[in-house]
Amino acid sequence: MTVVAFDFDGTLSDSEMTVLLGERIDVADEMADITERAMNDEIGYAESLRSRAALLEGLPKAEVTAAYDEVRLRDGAADLLETLSDAGVTTAILTGGFERGVQAALEREGVTVDHIVSNRLPFDSDGEALTGDAEGPLIEGTKDDALEDLATAVGVTLEETVAVGDGANDLPMLRVAGLAIGFEPKPAVEPHCDVVVTSMAGVRDELERAGVLK
Repeated sequence: MTVVAFDFDGTLSDSEMTVLLGERIDVADEMADITERAMNDEIGYAESLRSRAALLEGLPKAEVTAAYDEVRLRDGAADLLETLSDAGVTTAILTGGFERGVQAALEREGVTVDHIVSNRLPFDSDGEALTGDAEGPLIEGTKDDALEDLATAVGVTLEETVAVGDGANDLPMLRVAGLAIGFEPKPAVEPHCDVVVTSMAGVRDELERAGVLK
């Protein structure tokens, strides 16, 4: 297996970007409720993301940047990404979250991944505040298609891929990957995982067991 694709919020990071943004405009509780319902597959992901983005309309750019600066990789994530890179494994982040937050967290730790597929929160024509809209390939699109596209680009089959995720929007990639690792998965997700872990060390152990890492 030569491609490992991670979800971000709730997996590589214990931050939730929309909640961090929502705290800047006093809608964090509403954000968290919508997120939880989506992750438990109670509402569609596209609906949930658009609902959360709408709550952020008018949030100033400086506040957006400050929120993204709070995004952190969880313990062990940076080391694991670096180990995979050193081993020649293609790494990817497939997230319904936002590219600027992902990049901020990676840059803080001094690590990179080969591919990021994510969404964006656009600014108004003056570039000073969020419009309340959301755009990107993983609003209506799903992570199985993104993983398949990545596998094709790298020249491997889906059976040679690993997917690591926790929520309902990760289900499509978990179902098609050769190895599906659930990271503290939600109840609706756990039955679709080949293995379940609770730490980045656990992910590393499963990758070693599968022969992805030596």
